[in-house]
Amino acid sequence: MTQGERRTPARRTVLGAAGATVLGASTALTAGTAQAAAPANGGHGRGYRSLPVPTVIGHRGASGYRPEHTLGSYQLALDLGAHVIEQDLVPTRDGHLVCRHENDITGTTDVADHPEFASRKTTRTVDGTELTGWFTEDFTLAELKTLRAEERIPGNRQENTLYDGRWTVPTFEEVLRWADEEGRRRGREVWLYVETKHPSYFRALGLGPEERLARLLRRYGRHRAHSPVLLQSFEPSSIQRLAKLVDAPGVVLLSGAGSRPWDFTEAGDPRTVADLITPKGLRWISSYAKGIGPTLDLVVPRDADGRLGAPTTLVRDAHAAGLVLHPYTHRNENAFLPAEFRRGTDPNAYGDSFGALRKYLETGIDGIFSDNPDTALLAAADLTTRR
Repeated sequence: MTQGERRTPARRTVLGAAGATVLGASTALTAGTAQAAAPANGGHGRGYRSLPVPTVIGHRGASGYRPEHTLGSYQLALDLGAHVIEQDLVPTRDGHLVCRHENDITGTTDVADHPEFASRKTTRTVDGTELTGWFTEDFTLAELKTLRAEERIPGNRQENTLYDGRWTVPTFEEVLRWADEEGRRRGREVWLYVETKHPSYFRALGLGPEERLARLLRRYGRHRAHSPVLLQSFEPSSIQRLAKLVDAPGVVLLSGAGSRPWDFTEAGDPRTVADLITPKGLRWISSYAKGIGPTLDLVVPRDADGRLGAPTTLVRDAHAAGLVLHPYTHRNENAFLPAEFRRGTDPNAYGDSFGALRKYLETGIDGIFSDNPDTALLAAADLTTRR
């Protein structure tokens, strides 16, 4: 089997269907793609607690197979059976929310090939980091729509470059319409997981994302406590702000233990992520949020050789505070796997992804963000059959 054959997602859609079936969902195959139905307990209108556990979240869509944050990536993630599809939001100069992992679009669009935008290249400091490139806040939506999306890490995912230029940068409103249309077609809710990116930075520019996001959620009926949406941010104050605007559940994202949320840095709050993952910190988070999205290393740390160590108490402590845990990010390639699950010497080849997923899922996490949702679904199915 060649590498290309191994990674063809069309071969994996049936596997995604198998995972959905074992997880208790009825599965239908339409035009050769898998559609995971609502959870066996009904699910419709029941809120985030009705999602299958472990929940498989399509990280930026199915970004292991398509350029991230495109309608093609979102569609494939849904067809593969992902329970929830993630969007990251940044604003344009005229205030539209668009789906990009960062406001720096140098590596995710063909903007460098547009001579009419050459003068827009600039240097900005975003959350303390100096970056040179092109930024969404310098483009109107009409201008941004003249660009085409490209693979963010072509060195790792050369096959994804086949789809460079195929899709534009979607607005979040377009995604909401897509989700509604897919929901009607499939007869079930399509769940979205929505992140506000760099909210303090954008608020200083007069482009604060929370109010814009809340208006769109209300317009499309996704603002209620049981709406099929979760809201996330690395800045706790953004989740606090959203909690005052809508009833949709919020999730605080957590990076390395020694890091500080940027809004804490700006406010002079000395707490680090290490403080937030203590029982006291988790109780504070639970006063305004329903979950946390920690990096996987906070759940199972790696040693100096990149191998997995013993799990921390984070799962137990978060559950004691009434919080769900949706860690990030699972990827199939050797370069991203713990050392003991890498196979061969090619960093871009697939390693023992199932072995790594088993270790993570056995900790009792409630879900996982995955660039390869079909793989994660099968691993979740394996876990369910062993219980």
